[in-house]
Order: sequence, then C-alpha cells, then structure tokens
Amino acid sequence: MPELDARKHILTVDVEDYFQVSAFENIVNRTSWDSLEHRVEHNTHKVLDLFNEHNAKATFFVLGWVAERYPSIVNRIVSEGHELASHGHSHQRLTSLTQAQAFADIKKSKDILEDLSGQLITGYRAPSFSINSSNIWIYDILKQLNFSYSSSTYPIKHDLYGEPSWPRAAYRTEQGILEIPVSTLKLGNKNYPIAGGGYYRLLPYWLNKHAINHFIKNEQQPYMFYFHPWEIDPKQPRFKHASNKSKLRHYTNLTIMEEKIVKLLRLYNWQSVSAAYQAQLTSKDLIEESVHG
Repeated sequence: MPELDARKHILTVDVEDYFQVSAFENIVNRTSWDSLEHRVEHNTHKVLDLFNEHNAKATFFVLGWVAERYPSIVNRIVSEGHELASHGHSHQRLTSLTQAQAFADIKKSKDILEDLSGQLITGYRAPSFSINSSNIWIYDILKQLNFSYSSSTYPIKHDLYGEPSWPRAAYRTEQGILEIPVSTLKLGNKNYPIAGGGYYRLLPYWLNKHAINHFIKNEQQPYMFYFHPWEIDPKQPRFKHASNKSKLRHYTNLTIMEEKIVKLLRLYNWQSVSAAYQAQLTSKDLIEESVHG
C-alpha cells in the first residue's frame, strides 16, 4: 500500500441522483423524478462507508430535493463528522434562472438542510459550476442568505461551464463570500481540469495521479477533488435516448470508479472545505478581491 501523503487536501461530494445531472436535463423532465428508480441513498451510504474505512473527512454538497426524501443521508453525514453544505434544491443551472428563481432555489435548500441537521449551512456549490460572468449577482444572494463560502467556479473551458480567466486559487468576492475554485493544472497559458468527476473517470489513473502530484508540489493551496455518488454505481438505469456525448460522459468507466476513488483515499489525507479554509473563513481582516479585478 502506498504511503499516505501527510498533507491535507479537500474531498467533496456532490450528492445528486443519476437522473438529475445536466447531461440528461433535456430528456428527463423534473416532474418525472419521483417516478424514477432512486439510487442516491444507497450510493451515498456506500460513499460514507468508504470514507469511514479510510479515515477520510469530506464536504457533502447535498441537493435539497434529495435531503427532503432521504434525511438519513443528512443525519449520517453530520453524525460522522463530515461537513454538510448546499448544492441548491433542484439542480438547475444558475445560468438558466432569474435572480428571484435562484434566490428561491438556494434558500429552499438551505432551509431544508438546516432544519434536518440543526446546523447552520455556510457552504454552497452551484449545480454544474454555473456561476460565471453573466450572473455574479449570485454572490449577493449568498451574502443575503448568510453563506460564508462558495465552491462554484471551474476556471477551464467547457461547453456547460467555466471561466478560464477567473482565479485558480481561493479569493474573496466584492460581497465578502470566499470563492474556492476546484483545482486546475496550469500549463503554459491553459488551465487543465484535474479536480475529479468525469475527467477522473475517463482519463487513466496514472495521468490523474501525475497531475495531482504536480499540483501539490507546485501550488500554495490545498488540492480539491470532487465526485458524485452515482459515479460508483455501474448498475444504474441507462437512458437510451441520451446523446452519444452525454452517454460517453456519464457511463464511461463506472465499473472502475470505486476502485479509483479508493486509490485516492489511500494515497492522500482528506478533509472538508471548512477545515481547510478555517482561518480564511473566520478572519475579518482579509483583503477583498473581485473577479472584476
């Protein structure tokens, strides 16, 4: 077994079911969600089992829709010492919502999670990293709802999200929200995705490991990884009418993802977002930066 890296990095899980992903939003109507087979409860408990086995702590960004139906997920996340945070309520990309709709979605999720957990929810991750230059007003909403941080930006070029010119390290917005982008590898003038998710499933483990180690060696910030519970579920129902691109993104290497996750759990030391950025989240004296600057 490889020696555990003594430094601490950030482990995050976006808790949503297989039918709620953006790749299927045009073929799966939200009104049908309750009629579909739900697998998120079983899969999230499996993720928690893996984390317990390897003494890993994480931040779980949970959909309000999921928490409403499966409070056992919330209870276990909290009772086992992980951080509970919001992923919004209905997994709607913020770029498709008005300010009023975004406020209602985020507030509903926060209220549900706080009622179930008895804790103040201070962290937020937008569905599909959907904060960009068109909706910076989201930070006003997060400030109004008493969030402390967001992890909603991915500074890469992608057809569904991404602002490649935005900061790669944590920074404070004009509204005082600490924005913590997921990790990228900067080579030359281009940022490459190394934070997990589909890229971690699709690309060879050795390549991901090399990129992560390069980041750890050269960056003055903790590495952040993310994935979804459905990614370790190869037996999930298949949507035959999905586009070939969506099928490639969603179904490739589901059979080996759990094994690849275990390798990361063995190799690195994992903590939650709030634990990693405790000093920044409690300090009142940080210099505020803006994505406009």
